[in-house]
Amino acid sequence: MRLPSQRGLPFRRGILTVLAVAAGLAAIGSGAGVGRAQARPQVGMALDPVMQQLEAFRRDDFDAAYALASAQIRQLFDRASFEHMVRTGYPEIARSSSAALADIREAPDGPVYLRLVIRGANGRSIDAVYEMVVEEGAWKINGVVARPSGTAA
Repeated sequence: MRLPSQRGLPFRRGILTVLAVAAGLAAIGSGAGVGRAQARPQVGMALDPVMQQLEAFRRDDFDAAYALASAQIRQLFDRASFEHMVRTGYPEIARSSSAALADIREAPDGPVYLRLVIRGANGRSIDAVYEMVVEEGAWKINGVVARPSGTAA
């Protein structure tokens, strides 16, 4: 499956999201569960908003990309700050040439984590882990952590 690109959070406020994603990944490894307040759409559907957001970034449609972010992200970043954060902190995501799903992990009754390998128009590849959450019956992007492809975790 081919997808577009995304990368890390440069703002101090973004550190909270990075920590939340890291804690979620640790919870998966420990088997800890996260409660849910509503029925979840199929896990396989969690990839759709990521693909849509990457396509929106390629079109420079940051309004559409921002609409796919979770309420938590929209509280941390207004629309202009979101665009600045993506363009400066995640150039491979802001301008991807391809992306491929590498792994999907599901926390019991909680977030879903998607690992993608994304190649930027700049020629660099990254591994990006997206945290996906359900809001109002739809998957939303709640954060992303990225590193150059091939680096140790």
